[in-house]
Amino acid sequence: MNILLSLFDENELNEIMVKANNQFKSTIFLFFLATSIFLSQEQGKAEKIQENLKSDSLSGNKYCLKCHGNAQYELKNIETKKIFKKSMGTSYIIDTLDFAKSNHRKFQCTNCHSDDFKTFPHSEKSRFEEVGSCIECHSGDSIAVAYKFDLIETDYMMSVHNAKHADNFNCWKCHEAHSYRVKATTIEYDNSICLSCHANIRKYNLILNKNNPNLIQKHEWLPNQQLHFQNVRCIECHSRVNDSVLVAHNVQPKSKAVKLCVECHSTNSLLRQTLYKYQSKEQISNKGFFNAVILNRSYVIGANRNYFLNVASIIILIIIFFGISIHVFLRISKR
Repeated sequence: MNILLSLFDENELNEIMVKANNQFKSTIFLFFLATSIFLSQEQGKAEKIQENLKSDSLSGNKYCLKCHGNAQYELKNIETKKIFKKSMGTSYIIDTLDFAKSNHRKFQCTNCHSDDFKTFPHSEKSRFEEVGSCIECHSGDSIAVAYKFDLIETDYMMSVHNAKHADNFNCWKCHEAHSYRVKATTIEYDNSICLSCHANIRKYNLILNKNNPNLIQKHEWLPNQQLHFQNVRCIECHSRVNDSVLVAHNVQPKSKAVKLCVECHSTNSLLRQTLYKYQSKEQISNKGFFNAVILNRSYVIGANRNYFLNVASIIILIIIFFGISIHVFLRISKR
C-alpha cells in the first residue's frame, strides 16, 4: 500500500480521493433513486387497488361487504336486543381485494342478485335464488363480443359437465363471479379452476356423491408427470379443440382424453391450437415451424426447425462440398 501511495504526490492523492468520494456518493445516490422509484411503483399499485376499493362498486356494495367481506358477522335479536357474532360460511366470504381486481368489479351486487338480499337477515326465499348464467348478461354484449360467449355456450352444452350434471352444474361452478379475471398467464390460473372442484372433496360432493379420484394416481401413466402439470392446462387433454373460441369449453369424458404423445409432441401439436393460441404471435409460414413460446416451454419434435438454421446448414454443406472438391482436384492434379 505504501509503495502505491509513493507513486503519487499529495495533490494527486487528494484529487483521486475527491473523485473516489464523488463516485461513491453518485453510486449511493443512484441506489437510493432506483429504490425510491421501485417503492413508488409498488405504492402506486397498492394505491390503485385501494382506489378500486373506494370507487367502482365496492363503496356501493359496502352494505353487503360489511358481512360478506369478513369471516364473522353480527346478528341482533330484535326481542332481547342481544347481539350475536357468528362465523360466515367460507363459500359466502368475498375477498374484497380479489373483487377489486376482477372483471366484475364495477357491478353492484343487485345486478346479479335480487333486491330481496337488501333485507337482513335474508329471507328464506332469497336463499334459494338461482343466479343467472354468464350468457344471460353476455349474449349479444358488444363489449365482450371478442370472447364469443354464444359459441362458448354451444361448446359447453356438448360437454360432459352439461351432459351428466346439467341440474347441478353452471358457469359459477368453474368461474368464481366475484374474483374471475382474464389473465395473461393461463396455466396455473386455469388449472386452479379445475382443481377447485376435482381436488376439493367438499365441492366435488356437491355434484357427485362419490369419492374424489386421486389425480396423481389417475395420471401415473403420464411421463414426466410434474412437468406436464406445471406447463400444460388440464383442458389441453380433456377438451375438444374449437378454433372459434379462445378457451375450449367442450370438456370430454375421461375415455376420450388425449393419451397419445404425438398429438402434442409434433409439428402439428394440439398445443398450438389451444394453450399457445393467443400467447404466441408467430405462426407456421414459408420460413418453417418457428414458435418461440413452444420452444421455451414444451418438448415438441421438430419445433426447433426454422428458416435461419436451415439456411445456415445449407451454407455449411456447400462449403464442405467445395472444400472436398478442391481437395480432390488438387490430389488429381498433383498425380
